[in-house]
Amino acid sequence: MRSGGAGCSARLLLTVGWLLLAGLQSTCGINVTAIQDPSLAHESEGEPESDEEPENDSETENEPQTEAEDDISNRTIVKEVEFGMCTVTCGIGIREVILTSGCPGGESKCIVRVEECRGPVDCGWGRPISESLERVRLACVHTSPENRFKYIWRLLRPDQQAIILANDSAILEVHRDTHPKAFECETLDNNEIVASIRFTIYTTTELQMKRASRPDTDAVLVFVLTIGVIICIFVIFVLIFIIINWTAVKDFWGAKASTTEIQSELSSMRYKDSTSLDQSPTDIPGHEDDALSEWNE
Repeated sequence: MRSGGAGCSARLLLTVGWLLLAGLQSTCGINVTAIQDPSLAHESEGEPESDEEPENDSETENEPQTEAEDDISNRTIVKEVEFGMCTVTCGIGIREVILTSGCPGGESKCIVRVEECRGPVDCGWGRPISESLERVRLACVHTSPENRFKYIWRLLRPDQQAIILANDSAILEVHRDTHPKAFECETLDNNEIVASIRFTIYTTTELQMKRASRPDTDAVLVFVLTIGVIICIFVIFVLIFIIINWTAVKDFWGAKASTTEIQSELSSMRYKDSTSLDQSPTDIPGHEDDALSEWNE
């Protein structure tokens, strides 16, 4: 009986031990999963961050690319634009900005805009815009709008300081005096001189002498033009006559060509006859020698 009770107790102890081991394993597994869950959560939370970071990197990479493309486009635009010639050789003028590609309608060139251009400041000595025996009108160098610029008129005096006039407009009207005068006008833009021009105003007597000494080119020009027009009209009438009477003109020129051919043939025949006559005396001694030889025989 004791041996059987000991065996049962041993079995009970073994079963209890197995139960304890199984309970420990189950509790350890739960803890392991609980411990691993936060890490997995952190990893799962870290995944969208890793997804967002490449997007930010791609955006930062795209920004320099767009800037580079803008720079390239700006450079190509600069290369496709040409500038026309300035309308003036000094002072202020305008010029055309021409586009050489990308024009509407497939045109090779088109005008984009008109902009201001500048040349050398000194324009030298100018001519009045209008003058008579009593007064003269002078104009400064300017572009529209006229009130954009500031104008300074000066009366120039030899070996003396110039006198600044009160007129500040672009046009100055001057009366002729007993002595010639010289005026200067400076055009300023933002207190910067952009053009300067000078004028000489002669006296009435000097102007009359200058006009009298100058040849009358107008009459000569009219005469030359009249003669030229008359010659052109005459040539046109001759051409019309030739076209209308083409057959008669053709026969006339054909007859003239035939007469010239006949004359050339006659002249060639005369030349041949003259050459034969020149050669005949040289042939006579030969005949005489033949006759003498026959007589001797």
